[in-house]
Amino acid sequence: MNSPSIASSVREALLSRFLRYVQIDTESDPTSTTYPSTEKQLDLLRLLRDELIELGVPEVHLLEKGYVMAQIPATSGYEDRPALGLIAHADTSPDFTGRGVRPQIIEDYDGSPIALGDTAELTAREFPELMELLGHTLITTDGSTLLGADDKAGVAEIMETVRYILAHPELPHGKICIGFTPDEEIGKGVDFFDVKAFGADFAFTVDGSREGELEYENFNAASARVVAHGRSIHPGSAKGKMINALEAIYLLHAALPHYARPEFTEGYEGFYHLMHFSGGVEYAEAEYIIRDHDRALFEEKKELMAQVAAEINVAYKRPVIELTIEDTYYNMYDQVAPHEEYLERARAAMLRAGVTPRTSPIRGGTDGARLSYMGLPCPNLFTGGANFHGKYEYASLDTMCRSVETLVYLLTEAPTAG
Repeated sequence: MNSPSIASSVREALLSRFLRYVQIDTESDPTSTTYPSTEKQLDLLRLLRDELIELGVPEVHLLEKGYVMAQIPATSGYEDRPALGLIAHADTSPDFTGRGVRPQIIEDYDGSPIALGDTAELTAREFPELMELLGHTLITTDGSTLLGADDKAGVAEIMETVRYILAHPELPHGKICIGFTPDEEIGKGVDFFDVKAFGADFAFTVDGSREGELEYENFNAASARVVAHGRSIHPGSAKGKMINALEAIYLLHAALPHYARPEFTEGYEGFYHLMHFSGGVEYAEAEYIIRDHDRALFEEKKELMAQVAAEINVAYKRPVIELTIEDTYYNMYDQVAPHEEYLERARAAMLRAGVTPRTSPIRGGTDGARLSYMGLPCPNLFTGGANFHGKYEYASLDTMCRSVETLVYLLTEAPTAG
């Protein structure tokens, strides 16, 4: 068996599978009180359960909270190998509609602008990383929806990996654990994930982007809610009496470092991100997210926000500002880095598949970040998708095929022929 044989043998099946999955609307809902947050996510999760069973996976379960978990036993003589897991999420972002996805397929991409309906274009001028994909087959949106490559590309790649390995019993491997989760896009993907039942010693989320990504550093993350209680007085007689709740939140926002915002940061730089601001003189509220890779800087950012809120209250001589900060996840690095042997295994698998590994920090989070603190170290691997959460989303079928190659080599133990 050589690398091209894997890519060529999965290409058509992988494309068909991916196109089938993106037709299923699985948008999650951050305002929901149910789990999963939307019933429609189960449409895909049930399908994945059924397809795993049809592929011949001997142990498959769709759990009460919407998790699909499956295990493929080790081949004879490899029972003592570490159990490796692959995880992807079935939901798509609520930031943009995923209903009625109509993908476009662009063969042999030549760098020209790609029309997304009548009002938008996908261009290399605005997205220069497209120039890395010359000659690739690209799958894009039609401009009316997102594509769903985040993370249905990862879902499809894991499923094709399972199909390939089961179709090649000559490939030796330890126990393989497969997991599909709901609600990752709203930060709840592993709220009820049973690490022990999953059964892996080490796992990888397949939820990255550019070819070769191996990510095991991510933001420390917190959410902040700011509520301001004002006093509405007619502006003609407001002197010394009015307290403008909008102005109070504005004071807090203006006191935060101007360049510590997403639009001015990259790499390891953290930020404050104002997500929502609404209200009036009497009452106003704002929502922020706080991010930093460095734990000490992360704590400093939270402390600064609390300090500013306290100073505003002192200035007003009353508790005008209420600030609530909640941590949501932490940098997985400390949990993953000690397991260098698995990271090297992933790099070696990429190299065998003709992929150049890229190690870079995630400017966000994955299910793996939380799982790493739940006892399952879980870095992130590339899928070939890009521009997630909007109409400019696309995926490279060529990179998706190399993802499957990488996963096959990652899970199997030795070079084989045939």
